[in-house]
Amino acid sequence: QCQLSGLWRNEQDSLMEISAVRNNGHFQGKYLTRVTLTSSCAHVSPLQGAQQQPGEGGWPTFAFTVRWDKFSNATTAFAGQCFVDAGGKETLTTMWLLREAVGSLEEDWKATR
Repeated sequence: QCQLSGLWRNEQDSLMEISAVRNNGHFQGKYLTRVTLTSSCAHVSPLQGAQQQPGEGGWPTFAFTVRWDKFSNATTAFAGQCFVDAGGKETLTTMWLLREAVGSLEEDWKATR
């Protein structure tokens, strides 16, 4: 069984803490990123998400958003899946899209990474 709740660390040394996942799959937490464009300081931002319960023999998928409200005018959406290896180690795999605010429709092309 893969449990999303708890403390997670990624390859960039950022931390994510997810509170208990509710019966309906919703969860919240905080994301402490060390990766920013503006400074080398760590910043905490709120996250909210939902987990889809897996089918028989599967691993749960999930999605969450992080609002970088203290240091950036951007939001990131993550989607992923949780796996457990033969040794019992839990791993989250994710893909993300970061959207920054731009000043005009003409600049829209450079707003999403």
